[in-house]
Amino acid sequence: MDYFSSRFTLGILGGGQLGKMLLYETRKWDITTKVMDPSEEAPCKIACNEFVQGDLMDFDAVYAFGKTVDILTIEIENVNIDALEQLQQEGVKVFPAPKELRTIQNKITQKLFYVDHNIPTAPFSRFAYTSEIKESIAHGGLKLPFVWKSAQFGYDGQGVKIIREVSDLNNLPNVECLAEDLIPFKTELAVIVARSTTGEVTTYPVVEMEFHPEANQVEYVLCPARIDEQVAQKARNIALKISEELKHTGLLAVEMFQTQEDNVLVNEVAPRPHNSGHYSIEASYTNQFEQHLRCILGFPLGQTDSKVAGVMVNLVGAEGYEGNVHYDHLEDILRLKGVTPHIYGKVKTRPFRKMGHVTIVHKNMTEARKIAQEVKETIKVISK
Repeated sequence: MDYFSSRFTLGILGGGQLGKMLLYETRKWDITTKVMDPSEEAPCKIACNEFVQGDLMDFDAVYAFGKTVDILTIEIENVNIDALEQLQQEGVKVFPAPKELRTIQNKITQKLFYVDHNIPTAPFSRFAYTSEIKESIAHGGLKLPFVWKSAQFGYDGQGVKIIREVSDLNNLPNVECLAEDLIPFKTELAVIVARSTTGEVTTYPVVEMEFHPEANQVEYVLCPARIDEQVAQKARNIALKISEELKHTGLLAVEMFQTQEDNVLVNEVAPRPHNSGHYSIEASYTNQFEQHLRCILGFPLGQTDSKVAGVMVNLVGAEGYEGNVHYDHLEDILRLKGVTPHIYGKVKTRPFRKMGHVTIVHKNMTEARKIAQEVKETIKVISK
């Protein structure tokens, strides 16, 4: 099939910032795109060839959209899988496959997959409802502290909470969930695996993630991670094993914990371009979004090495501000060397909403991290 400057159409479910950055690459290659998102203000709207407003969890909406494209991919996991299965049966190419999404979309199913395939992960308990957890604690079945995770629909720190006291369970949604052992880790790591329709597989370097202590969101991503090569190799091997067992097509981001004993435990995975790979736009020979296209179109995979050390800083809405967004002191960070801001195009800000990111590149990681700190302390995402 001729993908370039042709009638071939790539469909993308989800119109957020990941889709917008994927469209940078489709524009570069002149690939026709069609995007569906529930919001009329979706960041992708201005960059795709055709935009459809629709509910990603509605069977009819997803099915009708999928029938109009040649290949269908996602930028968010929360989509109607029944519709994707029907489309796949009728010959539409869907990446990642619905079977893979079924495993990953529910965090309990995902954790059971790790157990079944001897993939190291933190011990956990399953609950049909959050309300059952207090009884389990009272009868000694569960010990504090632990991490509460909603089985479905969690993202960007939502649906996750550290439970140190029973009262921390108050006001949590009464949904299917899991209680996971709180791991006293050294470092949070991530590896992105790329797998093509041809079966070719490669990994990006292991990255290190620093999280906001309250919002449970990534604040910084550093590539390469500041870890021993033996630990990095463990992380790559585990990511490759998950990829092999899932047999996914496209990108698979694997988030992990490095324990105090230098063991590596899987936290969770995402079958799409990921926040932990944004640094690659400026720092890598092949960025993660171009690599995703190479995967699903069956092209040779690109070089994943970094040209230079990279640090990504997430730009999130400041606490106490809600409304039309204003990026305060943006011009000041543009004076810093090696700094590239990405603004996602979301008109409204609210506390901890992801509004953009900034990449810092430098030949020296220590210097890159210092500049990243200056960026974080300078720019503020507030409302007008």
